[in-house]
Amino acid sequence: MTRLGILGGTFDPPHYGHLILAELAADSLTLDRVLFAPAADPPHKGAPRASAEQRTALVERAIAGNPRFALSRVDLDRPGPHYTVDMLRLLRQEFPGAELVFLIGGDSLRDLPMWSRPGELIQLARLGVMRRPGSALNLARLERDIPGIRARVDWIDAPQIDISATGIARRVSAGLSIRYQTPDAVRAYIEAHNLYRNDPETVTSP
Repeated sequence: MTRLGILGGTFDPPHYGHLILAELAADSLTLDRVLFAPAADPPHKGAPRASAEQRTALVERAIAGNPRFALSRVDLDRPGPHYTVDMLRLLRQEFPGAELVFLIGGDSLRDLPMWSRPGELIQLARLGVMRRPGSALNLARLERDIPGIRARVDWIDAPQIDISATGIARRVSAGLSIRYQTPDAVRAYIEAHNLYRNDPETVTSP
């Protein structure tokens, strides 16, 4: 059976942290492919700084050259509201014979009871959870809130990677280098399209 990892997010912009975690997940969980699924309009976040098409172009450049990575427009090419459970249902229809593994961090697992229809979500996909050093989660509480979740979690031991999309945008806005934080092709696109410059949300000290 084909095993597909799904890594969602705004990718505003994508960076080496995303790529490292996706590669670790592919190895740890024996995934045949990891789909990068840029979010169109995530209900729990503010509006992305770059447009959907710009973020798509950034992801395409970030994952180029890795045959295990692919772009999915499943969240971009559908009407809202954009809940993860609906995205996973569409992916199940697109890949009917595959086992889906939704990749998230431990903080997202902790907050999963507040997501839309979490019980349905864990039936559509297993959860590949990045477990960072020193982190702890109350699985008993999660099991009470979402019965059956224990059996649907696969753990991925992941290093602490202190790179964030907000931090990169803030550095660009401040005129600072982002080399070695994101692939050169992503950096070149950001520069060519003047992304994240003079952004009122990021004009603070880096």
